[in-house]
Amino acid sequence: MTESDLPVVDFHPYRWGDPAHATHLPDAARDTLAAFGVKTPTQPPVEPEAVLLPAITLDPETLAALAAVVGAGHLRSDHEARVAHTRGWSTPDLLRLRAGDGTDAPDAVAYPGTHEEVVALLELCAERRVAVVPYSGGTSVVGGLAPLRAGFAGVVAVDLKRLDAVLSVDEISRTATLQAGLRGPAAEAALREKGYTLGHFPQSYEGASIGGYAAARSAGQSSAGYGRFDDMVVGLTLATPRGTVTLGSAPKSAAGPDLRQLVLGSEGALGVITSVTVRLRPAPAERVYESWRFASFEAGADALRKLVQDGQVPTVLRLSDEAETSVNLADPAAMFGGGPGGCLAVTGYEGTAAEVAARRAGATAVLEAAGGELLGTEGGEAWRTGRYRAPYLRDPLLDAGVLIETLETVTFWSGLHELRAAVTAALTDSLSGQATPPLVLCHISHVYETGASLYFTVACAQTEDPVTQWQAAKSAANAAIRACGAAITHHHGVGTDHRDTYAEEIGPLAVDALRAVKRALDPVGILNPGVLVRSLADGD
Repeated sequence: MTESDLPVVDFHPYRWGDPAHATHLPDAARDTLAAFGVKTPTQPPVEPEAVLLPAITLDPETLAALAAVVGAGHLRSDHEARVAHTRGWSTPDLLRLRAGDGTDAPDAVAYPGTHEEVVALLELCAERRVAVVPYSGGTSVVGGLAPLRAGFAGVVAVDLKRLDAVLSVDEISRTATLQAGLRGPAAEAALREKGYTLGHFPQSYEGASIGGYAAARSAGQSSAGYGRFDDMVVGLTLATPRGTVTLGSAPKSAAGPDLRQLVLGSEGALGVITSVTVRLRPAPAERVYESWRFASFEAGADALRKLVQDGQVPTVLRLSDEAETSVNLADPAAMFGGGPGGCLAVTGYEGTAAEVAARRAGATAVLEAAGGELLGTEGGEAWRTGRYRAPYLRDPLLDAGVLIETLETVTFWSGLHELRAAVTAALTDSLSGQATPPLVLCHISHVYETGASLYFTVACAQTEDPVTQWQAAKSAANAAIRACGAAITHHHGVGTDHRDTYAEEIGPLAVDALRAVKRALDPVGILNPGVLVRSLADGD
Protein backbone atom coordinates (compact mmCIF):
# COMPACT_ATOMS: atom_id res chain seq x y z
CA MET A 1 0.00 0.00 0.00
CA THR A 2 1.15 3.55 -0.80
CA GLU A 3 -0.43 6.87 0.18
CA SER A 4 -1.78 7.30 -3.34
CA ASP A 5 -3.92 4.18 -2.75
CA LEU A 6 -5.83 5.80 0.14
CA PRO A 7 -9.22 7.34 -0.62
CA VAL A 8 -10.29 10.90 0.04
CA VAL A 9 -12.52 10.83 3.12
CA ASP A 10 -15.23 13.28 4.17
CA PHE A 11 -15.10 12.81 7.91
CA HIS A 12 -18.22 12.05 9.92
CA PRO A 13 -18.94 14.92 12.34
CA TYR A 14 -17.35 13.05 15.23
CA ARG A 15 -16.05 9.76 13.91
CA TRP A 16 -12.56 9.77 12.47
CA GLY A 17 -11.94 8.93 8.83
CA ASP A 18 -13.54 6.34 6.60
CA PRO A 19 -16.55 4.67 8.31
CA ALA A 20 -15.56 1.44 6.56
CA HIS A 21 -12.35 1.44 8.60
CA ALA A 22 -13.93 2.09 11.99
CA THR A 23 -12.31 -0.03 14.67
CA HIS A 24 -13.41 -1.54 17.98
CA LEU A 25 -11.51 -2.20 21.16
CA PRO A 26 -10.69 -5.85 21.71
CA ASP A 27 -12.20 -7.45 24.80
CA ALA A 28 -8.75 -7.68 26.40
CA ALA A 29 -8.33 -3.92 26.08
CA ARG A 30 -11.75 -3.28 27.63
CA ASP A 31 -10.90 -5.60 30.50
CA THR A 32 -7.61 -3.78 31.04
CA LEU A 33 -9.36 -0.41 31.06
CA ALA A 34 -11.95 -1.63 33.56
CA ALA A 35 -9.19 -2.92 35.82
CA PHE A 36 -7.69 0.58 35.80
CA GLY A 37 -10.96 2.17 36.88
CA VAL A 38 -12.14 3.46 33.50
CA LYS A 39 -15.93 3.58 33.35
CA THR A 40 -18.11 3.80 30.28
CA PRO A 41 -19.92 7.19 30.19
CA THR A 42 -23.51 6.97 31.36
CA GLN A 43 -24.74 8.95 28.36
CA PRO A 44 -23.98 7.67 24.84
CA PRO A 45 -22.89 10.22 22.22
CA VAL A 46 -25.64 12.36 20.74
CA GLU A 47 -26.14 11.58 17.07
CA PRO A 48 -25.25 14.40 14.65
CA GLU A 49 -28.86 15.05 13.70
CA ALA A 50 -29.69 15.68 17.38
CA VAL A 51 -26.88 18.19 18.03
CA LEU A 52 -28.34 21.50 19.21
CA LEU A 53 -27.43 24.43 16.99
CA PRO A 54 -27.86 28.15 17.61
CA ALA A 55 -30.46 30.04 15.63
CA ILE A 56 -29.26 31.45 12.32
CA THR A 57 -28.54 35.14 12.82
CA LEU A 58 -27.88 36.10 9.20
CA ASP A 59 -30.87 37.88 7.67
CA PRO A 60 -32.50 36.55 4.49
CA GLU A 61 -31.11 39.42 2.42
CA THR A 62 -27.51 38.54 3.39
CA LEU A 63 -28.09 34.86 2.71
CA ALA A 64 -29.49 35.74 -0.70
CA ALA A 65 -26.48 37.95 -1.44
CA LEU A 66 -24.09 35.16 -0.48
CA ALA A 67 -25.99 32.72 -2.69
CA ALA A 68 -25.79 35.18 -5.57
CA VAL A 69 -21.97 35.07 -5.37
CA VAL A 70 -21.54 31.29 -5.37
CA GLY A 71 -24.80 30.15 -6.92
CA ALA A 72 -27.95 29.06 -5.11
CA GLY A 73 -26.88 25.42 -5.12
CA HIS A 74 -23.61 26.22 -3.40
CA LEU A 75 -24.86 27.90 -0.22
CA ARG A 76 -26.22 25.67 2.52
CA SER A 77 -27.72 26.49 5.90
CA ASP A 78 -29.27 23.11 6.69
CA HIS A 79 -28.57 21.21 9.91
CA GLU A 80 -26.29 18.61 8.32
CA ALA A 81 -23.98 21.16 6.67
CA ARG A 82 -23.77 23.32 9.78
CA VAL A 83 -22.91 20.39 12.07
CA ALA A 84 -20.30 19.09 9.63
CA HIS A 85 -18.51 22.47 9.76
CA THR A 86 -18.63 22.87 13.53
CA ARG A 87 -15.15 23.10 15.05
CA GLY A 88 -12.35 20.67 14.17
CA TRP A 89 -10.92 17.37 15.39
CA SER A 90 -9.42 17.97 18.80
CA THR A 91 -10.75 15.79 21.62
CA PRO A 92 -12.56 18.77 23.24
CA ASP A 93 -14.17 19.53 19.86
CA LEU A 94 -15.41 15.95 19.63
CA LEU A 95 -16.54 15.79 23.25
CA ARG A 96 -18.66 18.92 22.84
CA LEU A 97 -20.36 17.55 19.74
CA ARG A 98 -20.86 14.18 21.40
CA ALA A 99 -22.62 16.03 24.22
CA GLY A 100 -24.91 17.73 21.69
CA ASP A 101 -23.22 21.14 21.89
CA GLY A 102 -23.15 22.82 18.48
CA THR A 103 -22.83 26.40 19.69
CA ASP A 104 -19.89 27.16 17.38
CA ALA A 105 -21.73 26.10 14.22
CA PRO A 106 -21.66 28.55 11.31
CA ASP A 107 -24.91 30.09 10.14
CA ALA A 108 -24.24 28.98 6.58
CA VAL A 109 -21.65 27.21 4.44
CA ALA A 110 -20.56 28.69 1.11
CA TYR A 111 -18.84 26.58 -1.55
CA PRO A 112 -17.07 28.91 -3.99
CA GLY A 113 -15.90 27.49 -7.30
CA THR A 114 -13.24 30.06 -8.25
CA HIS A 115 -10.68 32.34 -6.65
CA GLU A 116 -12.73 35.31 -7.83
CA GLU A 117 -15.79 34.00 -5.99
CA VAL A 118 -13.73 33.73 -2.79
CA VAL A 119 -12.66 37.37 -3.13
CA ALA A 120 -16.26 38.45 -3.79
CA LEU A 121 -17.46 36.51 -0.74
CA LEU A 122 -14.88 38.18 1.48
CA GLU A 123 -15.74 41.65 0.13
CA LEU A 124 -19.43 41.02 0.80
CA CYS A 125 -18.80 39.66 4.29
CA ALA A 126 -16.60 42.62 5.18
CA GLU A 127 -19.31 45.01 3.99
CA ARG A 128 -21.96 43.26 6.12
CA ARG A 129 -19.71 42.39 9.10
CA VAL A 130 -20.03 38.63 8.68
CA ALA A 131 -17.23 36.54 10.22
CA VAL A 132 -15.61 34.03 7.87
CA VAL A 133 -14.11 30.63 8.71
CA PRO A 134 -11.90 29.35 5.86
CA TYR A 135 -12.48 25.58 5.66
CA SER A 136 -10.94 22.85 3.54
CA GLY A 137 -10.20 19.53 5.26
CA GLY A 138 -11.49 20.67 8.65
CA THR A 139 -8.88 18.68 10.60
CA SER A 140 -7.67 21.44 12.95
CA VAL A 141 -6.92 20.17 16.46
CA VAL A 142 -6.19 23.54 18.12
CA GLY A 143 -9.50 25.40 17.92
CA GLY A 144 -8.73 26.87 14.51
CA LEU A 145 -12.33 26.59 13.28
CA ALA A 146 -14.17 28.24 16.17
CA PRO A 147 -14.03 32.01 15.62
CA LEU A 148 -15.40 34.66 17.94
CA ARG A 149 -18.96 35.72 17.07
CA ALA A 150 -19.22 38.86 19.19
CA GLY A 151 -19.65 42.00 17.10
CA PHE A 152 -20.54 40.17 13.89
CA ALA A 153 -23.85 39.68 12.12
CA GLY A 154 -23.15 35.97 11.82
CA VAL A 155 -20.59 33.40 10.73
CA VAL A 156 -20.06 31.78 7.31
CA ALA A 157 -17.81 28.81 6.67
CA VAL A 158 -16.13 29.10 3.27
CA ASP A 159 -15.56 25.50 2.19
CA LEU A 160 -13.00 25.20 -0.62
CA LYS A 161 -13.90 21.64 -1.66
CA ARG A 162 -14.83 22.78 -5.21
CA LEU A 163 -11.35 24.29 -5.67
CA ASP A 164 -9.78 20.86 -6.08
CA ALA A 165 -7.80 20.94 -9.32
CA VAL A 166 -4.18 20.43 -10.26
CA LEU A 167 -3.87 23.66 -12.23
CA SER A 168 -0.48 22.98 -13.81
CA VAL A 169 2.63 20.84 -13.61
CA ASP A 170 5.99 22.28 -14.68
CA GLU A 171 8.13 19.21 -15.26
CA ILE A 172 11.22 21.27 -16.11
CA SER A 173 11.14 23.19 -12.80
CA ARG A 174 9.52 20.25 -11.01
CA THR A 175 6.71 22.33 -9.58
CA ALA A 176 2.93 22.02 -9.55
CA THR A 177 0.19 24.54 -8.85
CA LEU A 178 -2.57 23.00 -6.75
CA GLN A 179 -5.87 24.47 -5.61
CA ALA A 180 -6.41 24.71 -1.88
CA GLY A 181 -9.39 22.37 -1.64
CA LEU A 182 -7.52 19.45 -3.19
CA ARG A 183 -7.25 16.66 -0.60
CA GLY A 184 -3.96 14.94 0.13
CA PRO A 185 -4.74 11.52 -1.42
CA ALA A 186 -6.21 13.10 -4.57
CA ALA A 187 -3.15 15.34 -4.99
CA GLU A 188 -0.78 12.42 -4.52
CA ALA A 189 -2.69 10.20 -6.95
CA ALA A 190 -2.69 12.90 -9.65
CA LEU A 191 1.02 13.57 -9.23
CA ARG A 192 1.93 9.87 -9.17
CA GLU A 193 0.37 9.53 -12.63
CA LYS A 194 3.13 11.85 -13.83
CA GLY A 195 5.83 10.13 -11.79
CA TYR A 196 6.04 12.65 -8.93
CA THR A 197 5.21 12.96 -5.24
CA LEU A 198 4.83 15.74 -2.73
CA GLY A 199 6.14 13.47 -0.03
CA HIS A 200 3.80 15.11 2.49
CA PHE A 201 1.94 12.60 4.65
CA PRO A 202 0.57 13.92 7.96
CA GLN A 203 -1.52 11.56 10.06
CA SER A 204 -4.60 13.56 9.01
CA TYR A 205 -3.72 12.77 5.39
CA GLU A 206 -7.02 11.02 4.54
CA GLY A 207 -9.03 14.17 5.26
CA ALA A 208 -6.62 17.11 5.15
CA SER A 209 -6.17 19.42 2.16
CA ILE A 210 -3.51 21.43 0.37
CA GLY A 211 -4.87 24.71 1.75
CA GLY A 212 -4.85 23.36 5.28
CA TYR A 213 -1.28 22.15 4.89
CA ALA A 214 -0.23 25.68 3.94
CA ALA A 215 -2.37 27.57 6.44
CA ALA A 216 -1.09 25.53 9.42
CA ARG A 217 2.55 24.90 8.38
CA SER A 218 1.89 21.19 8.30
CA ALA A 219 4.68 18.66 8.80
CA GLY A 220 4.24 15.17 7.39
CA GLN A 221 5.93 12.16 8.90
CA SER A 222 8.43 12.04 6.01
CA SER A 223 9.73 15.51 6.80
CA ALA A 224 13.29 14.26 7.43
CA GLY A 225 13.55 13.42 3.75
CA TYR A 226 11.01 15.66 2.00
CA GLY A 227 10.79 18.63 4.37
CA ARG A 228 7.79 20.32 5.94
CA PHE A 229 5.04 21.69 3.73
CA ASP A 230 6.26 25.26 4.14
CA ASP A 231 9.62 24.08 2.74
CA MET A 232 7.81 22.87 -0.37
CA VAL A 233 5.84 26.04 -1.18
CA VAL A 234 7.41 28.37 -3.75
CA GLY A 235 4.31 30.43 -4.55
CA LEU A 236 0.75 31.05 -3.45
CA THR A 237 -2.40 33.06 -4.13
CA LEU A 238 -4.27 34.69 -1.25
CA ALA A 239 -7.81 36.09 -1.34
CA THR A 240 -8.51 38.93 1.10
CA PRO A 241 -11.42 41.33 1.66
CA ARG A 242 -9.29 43.97 -0.12
CA GLY A 243 -8.36 41.87 -3.14
CA THR A 244 -5.73 39.36 -4.23
CA VAL A 245 -2.15 38.86 -3.10
CA THR A 246 0.04 36.77 -5.43
CA LEU A 247 3.46 35.70 -4.15
CA GLY A 248 6.33 33.64 -5.57
CA SER A 249 7.91 34.86 -8.81
CA ALA A 250 11.05 32.79 -8.20
CA PRO A 251 12.27 30.01 -5.88
CA LYS A 252 14.15 32.48 -3.67
CA SER A 253 14.56 36.23 -3.67
CA ALA A 254 16.43 39.01 -1.87
CA ALA A 255 13.60 41.46 -2.54
CA GLY A 256 12.63 42.22 1.02
CA PRO A 257 11.18 39.80 3.59
CA ASP A 258 9.70 36.63 2.13
CA LEU A 259 5.98 37.34 2.40
CA ARG A 260 5.18 33.75 1.46
CA GLN A 261 6.38 32.80 4.92
CA LEU A 262 4.08 35.39 6.46
CA VAL A 263 1.03 33.84 4.79
CA LEU A 264 2.10 30.25 5.49
CA GLY A 265 0.91 29.43 9.00
CA SER A 266 -1.54 32.35 9.09
CA GLU A 267 -4.49 29.98 9.70
CA GLY A 268 -7.04 31.97 7.72
CA ALA A 269 -6.57 35.11 9.82
CA LEU A 270 -4.93 37.10 6.99
CA GLY A 271 -6.81 35.72 4.01
CA VAL A 272 -7.94 32.57 2.26
CA ILE A 273 -5.21 30.66 0.44
CA THR A 274 -6.80 29.50 -2.82
CA SER A 275 -3.80 27.88 -4.52
CA VAL A 276 -0.14 27.08 -3.90
CA THR A 277 2.79 26.25 -6.15
CA VAL A 278 4.92 23.50 -4.66
CA ARG A 279 8.12 21.75 -5.61
CA LEU A 280 7.90 18.08 -6.54
CA ARG A 281 10.14 15.06 -6.11
CA PRO A 282 10.28 11.93 -8.27
CA ALA A 283 8.01 9.21 -6.92
CA PRO A 284 10.19 6.68 -5.07
CA ALA A 285 11.02 3.47 -6.89
CA GLU A 286 11.90 1.70 -3.66
CA ARG A 287 10.89 1.91 0.01
CA VAL A 288 12.49 0.20 2.98
CA TYR A 289 11.30 0.75 6.56
CA GLU A 290 13.12 -0.72 9.56
CA SER A 291 12.88 -0.65 13.33
CA TRP A 292 15.64 -0.25 15.90
CA ARG A 293 15.91 -0.73 19.64
CA PHE A 294 17.83 1.56 21.98
CA ALA A 295 18.41 0.97 25.67
CA SER A 296 16.91 4.31 26.68
CA PHE A 297 15.25 7.38 25.25
CA GLU A 298 18.36 9.43 25.99
CA ALA A 299 20.55 6.98 24.05
CA GLY A 300 18.13 6.88 21.13
CA ALA A 301 17.80 10.68 21.00
CA ASP A 302 21.58 11.03 21.00
CA ALA A 303 21.78 8.57 18.10
CA LEU A 304 19.15 10.49 16.11
CA ARG A 305 21.00 13.74 16.75
CA LYS A 306 24.29 12.31 15.50
CA LEU A 307 22.56 10.88 12.44
CA VAL A 308 20.79 14.08 11.41
CA GLN A 309 23.83 16.26 12.09
CA ASP A 310 26.57 14.16 10.51
CA GLY A 311 25.09 11.10 8.79
CA GLN A 312 22.91 9.92 5.92
CA VAL A 313 19.44 11.12 6.92
CA PRO A 314 16.53 8.71 6.27
CA THR A 315 13.26 9.84 4.79
CA VAL A 316 11.48 8.98 8.05
CA LEU A 317 13.16 9.11 11.45
CA ARG A 318 11.33 8.82 14.77
CA LEU A 319 11.89 7.48 18.28
CA SER A 320 9.33 6.33 20.87
CA ASP A 321 10.09 6.64 24.57
CA GLU A 322 9.91 3.69 26.95
CA ALA A 323 6.22 4.22 27.76
CA GLU A 324 5.12 4.50 24.16
CA THR A 325 7.24 1.52 23.18
CA SER A 326 5.67 -0.55 25.97
CA VAL A 327 2.14 -0.15 24.57
CA ASN A 328 3.41 -0.61 21.00
CA LEU A 329 1.79 2.57 19.73
CA ALA A 330 4.14 2.39 16.75
CA ASP A 331 2.02 -0.56 15.55
CA PRO A 332 -1.66 0.21 16.27
CA ALA A 333 -2.70 -3.26 15.13
CA ALA A 334 -0.72 -4.73 18.02
CA MET A 335 -1.50 -2.02 20.56
CA PHE A 336 -1.78 -3.28 24.16
CA GLY A 337 0.26 -6.29 23.10
CA GLY A 338 3.55 -4.98 24.42
CA GLY A 339 6.51 -3.62 22.53
CA PRO A 340 10.06 -4.88 22.19
CA GLY A 341 11.36 -3.22 25.37
CA GLY A 342 13.76 -0.30 25.58
CA CYS A 343 12.92 2.40 23.05
CA LEU A 344 11.75 1.74 19.52
CA ALA A 345 12.98 3.83 16.58
CA VAL A 346 11.71 3.72 13.01
CA THR A 347 13.82 4.56 9.98
CA GLY A 348 12.38 4.76 6.48
CA TYR A 349 14.24 5.15 3.20
CA GLU A 350 12.65 6.16 -0.12
CA GLY A 351 14.13 6.87 -3.54
CA THR A 352 15.94 4.98 -6.25
CA ALA A 353 17.43 1.62 -5.33
CA ALA A 354 20.90 3.17 -5.25
CA GLU A 355 19.78 6.08 -3.06
CA VAL A 356 18.04 3.78 -0.62
CA ALA A 357 21.03 1.48 -0.38
CA ALA A 358 23.49 4.32 0.19
CA ARG A 359 21.42 6.14 2.81
CA ARG A 360 20.51 2.91 4.55
CA ALA A 361 24.14 1.81 4.79
CA GLY A 362 25.27 5.21 6.04
CA ALA A 363 22.51 5.50 8.63
CA THR A 364 23.01 1.92 9.83
CA ALA A 365 26.67 2.58 10.54
CA VAL A 366 25.86 5.65 12.65
CA LEU A 367 22.98 4.02 14.57
CA GLU A 368 24.94 0.86 15.32
CA ALA A 369 27.90 2.88 16.52
CA ALA A 370 25.52 4.75 18.83
CA GLY A 371 24.32 1.51 20.43
CA GLY A 372 21.26 0.78 18.32
CA GLU A 373 20.09 -2.78 17.63
CA LEU A 374 18.56 -3.34 14.21
CA LEU A 375 15.31 -5.33 14.53
CA GLY A 376 14.68 -5.73 10.81
CA THR A 377 11.92 -4.57 8.47
CA GLU A 378 8.88 -6.17 10.10
CA GLY A 379 8.37 -3.49 12.72
CA GLY A 380 9.14 -0.65 10.32
CA GLU A 381 6.66 -1.94 7.76
CA ALA A 382 4.03 -2.44 10.47
CA TRP A 383 4.44 1.21 11.42
CA ARG A 384 4.31 2.38 7.79
CA THR A 385 1.14 0.48 6.94
CA GLY A 386 -0.53 1.04 10.30
CA ARG A 387 0.12 4.68 11.07
CA TYR A 388 -3.12 5.91 9.49
CA ARG A 389 -5.10 3.46 11.62
CA ALA A 390 -3.96 4.93 14.94
CA PRO A 391 -6.45 7.88 14.97
CA TYR A 392 -9.32 5.41 14.52
CA LEU A 393 -8.64 4.18 18.07
CA ARG A 394 -9.69 7.50 19.60
CA ASP A 395 -13.42 7.05 18.98
CA PRO A 396 -13.78 3.65 20.71
CA LEU A 397 -11.53 4.83 23.55
CA LEU A 398 -13.75 7.88 24.08
CA ASP A 399 -16.78 5.58 23.93
CA ALA A 400 -15.18 3.45 26.67
CA GLY A 401 -14.59 6.44 28.96
CA VAL A 402 -10.94 7.17 28.20
CA LEU A 403 -9.82 10.76 27.81
CA ILE A 404 -7.19 10.61 25.07
CA GLU A 405 -5.51 13.53 23.36
CA THR A 406 -2.21 14.63 21.84
CA LEU A 407 0.00 17.71 21.85
CA GLU A 408 3.37 18.58 20.39
CA THR A 409 6.22 21.06 20.73
CA VAL A 410 9.74 21.60 19.42
CA THR A 411 13.05 22.73 20.88
CA PHE A 412 16.81 22.56 20.41
CA TRP A 413 18.64 19.31 21.11
CA SER A 414 20.27 20.77 24.23
CA GLY A 415 16.87 21.32 25.85
CA LEU A 416 15.08 18.20 24.64
CA HIS A 417 15.21 16.05 27.78
CA GLU A 418 14.35 18.91 30.13
CA LEU A 419 11.33 19.68 27.96
CA ARG A 420 10.14 16.08 27.86
CA ALA A 421 10.44 15.76 31.64
CA ALA A 422 8.66 19.07 32.29
CA VAL A 423 5.70 18.40 30.00
CA THR A 424 5.34 14.82 31.24
CA ALA A 425 5.32 16.04 34.86
CA ALA A 426 2.82 18.82 34.12
CA LEU A 427 0.39 16.44 32.42
CA THR A 428 0.81 13.75 35.08
CA ASP A 429 0.28 16.16 37.97
CA SER A 430 -2.75 17.80 36.36
CA LEU A 431 -4.48 14.53 35.51
CA SER A 432 -3.65 12.64 38.70
CA GLY A 433 -5.98 12.33 41.66
CA GLN A 434 -7.92 9.32 40.41
CA ALA A 435 -7.42 5.67 41.22
CA THR A 436 -5.08 5.20 38.29
CA PRO A 437 -2.45 7.72 37.18
CA PRO A 438 -2.55 8.99 33.60
CA LEU A 439 -0.53 7.40 30.84
CA VAL A 440 1.79 9.93 29.16
CA LEU A 441 3.59 8.73 26.04
CA CYS A 442 6.15 10.64 23.98
CA HIS A 443 8.06 10.29 20.74
CA ILE A 444 10.43 12.34 18.62
CA SER A 445 8.40 12.94 15.47
CA HIS A 446 10.49 15.34 13.37
CA VAL A 447 14.22 16.01 13.41
CA TYR A 448 16.54 18.82 12.37
CA GLU A 449 20.24 19.45 12.65
CA THR A 450 19.60 21.81 15.57
CA GLY A 451 16.63 20.22 17.35
CA ALA A 452 13.56 18.00 17.30
CA SER A 453 9.83 17.89 17.85
CA LEU A 454 8.32 16.01 20.79
CA TYR A 455 4.84 14.55 20.33
CA PHE A 456 2.87 13.52 23.43
CA THR A 457 -0.12 11.19 23.68
CA VAL A 458 -2.07 11.30 26.93
CA ALA A 459 -4.70 8.86 28.22
CA CYS A 460 -6.60 8.65 31.49
CA ALA A 461 -10.09 7.99 32.84
CA GLN A 462 -12.63 10.67 31.98
CA THR A 463 -14.17 12.70 34.78
CA GLU A 464 -17.76 13.94 34.71
CA ASP A 465 -16.49 17.02 32.82
CA PRO A 466 -13.76 15.76 30.47
CA VAL A 467 -13.54 19.03 28.51
CA THR A 468 -12.59 21.00 31.63
CA GLN A 469 -10.37 18.10 32.68
CA TRP A 470 -8.35 18.34 29.48
CA GLN A 471 -8.30 22.15 29.42
CA ALA A 472 -6.58 22.16 32.82
CA ALA A 473 -4.01 19.60 31.62
CA LYS A 474 -3.42 21.48 28.39
CA SER A 475 -2.93 24.73 30.27
CA ALA A 476 -0.37 23.06 32.53
CA ALA A 477 1.47 21.63 29.52
CA ASN A 478 1.48 25.01 27.77
CA ALA A 479 3.00 26.62 30.86
CA ALA A 480 5.68 23.93 31.05
CA ILE A 481 6.57 24.40 27.39
CA ARG A 482 6.85 28.15 27.83
CA ALA A 483 8.95 27.78 30.99
CA CYS A 484 11.41 25.64 29.02
CA GLY A 485 11.67 28.23 26.26
CA ALA A 486 10.33 25.82 23.64
CA ALA A 487 7.88 26.61 20.82
CA ILE A 488 4.23 26.17 21.70
CA THR A 489 3.60 24.21 18.50
CA HIS A 490 5.59 22.48 15.78
CA HIS A 491 2.90 21.50 13.29
CA HIS A 492 -0.57 21.58 14.85
CA GLY A 493 -0.80 25.36 14.62
CA VAL A 494 -1.92 28.12 16.97
CA GLY A 495 -5.71 28.33 16.61
CA THR A 496 -7.33 29.53 19.81
CA ASP A 497 -5.82 26.87 22.08
CA HIS A 498 -2.27 28.23 21.72
CA ARG A 499 -3.02 31.88 20.96
CA ASP A 500 -2.20 33.38 24.35
CA THR A 501 0.93 31.28 24.88
CA TYR A 502 2.03 32.13 21.34
CA ALA A 503 1.65 35.82 22.21
CA GLU A 504 3.91 35.30 25.23
CA GLU A 505 6.41 33.43 23.05
CA ILE A 506 6.84 36.17 20.45
CA GLY A 507 6.26 39.18 22.71
CA PRO A 508 3.88 42.18 22.53
CA LEU A 509 5.78 44.11 19.86
CA ALA A 510 5.67 41.15 17.46
CA VAL A 511 1.97 40.65 18.23
CA ASP A 512 1.34 44.30 17.36
CA ALA A 513 3.18 43.81 14.06
CA LEU A 514 1.09 40.75 13.24
CA ARG A 515 -2.13 42.57 14.10
CA ALA A 516 -1.03 45.47 11.89
CA VAL A 517 -0.67 43.09 8.93
CA LYS A 518 -4.11 41.68 9.66
CA ARG A 519 -5.53 45.20 9.82
CA ALA A 520 -4.02 46.01 6.41
CA LEU A 521 -5.45 42.92 4.71
CA ASP A 522 -8.65 42.51 6.74
CA PRO A 523 -9.60 45.95 8.12
CA VAL A 524 -12.96 44.86 9.54
CA GLY A 525 -11.44 41.75 11.14
CA ILE A 526 -13.86 39.23 9.62
CA LEU A 527 -11.27 36.51 8.90
CA ASN A 528 -11.27 33.82 11.60
CA PRO A 529 -11.60 36.39 14.40
CA GLY A 530 -9.80 35.32 17.57
CA VAL A 531 -7.72 32.66 15.79
CA LEU A 532 -3.91 33.14 15.78
CA VAL A 533 -4.23 36.63 17.30
CA ARG A 534 -6.92 38.26 19.37
CA SER A 535 -9.74 39.96 17.51
CA LEU A 536 -8.91 43.41 16.14
CA ALA A 537 -11.69 44.74 18.35
CA ASP A 538 -9.78 43.63 21.47
CA GLY A 539 -7.77 46.54 22.79
CA ASP A 540 -8.42 48.83 19.79
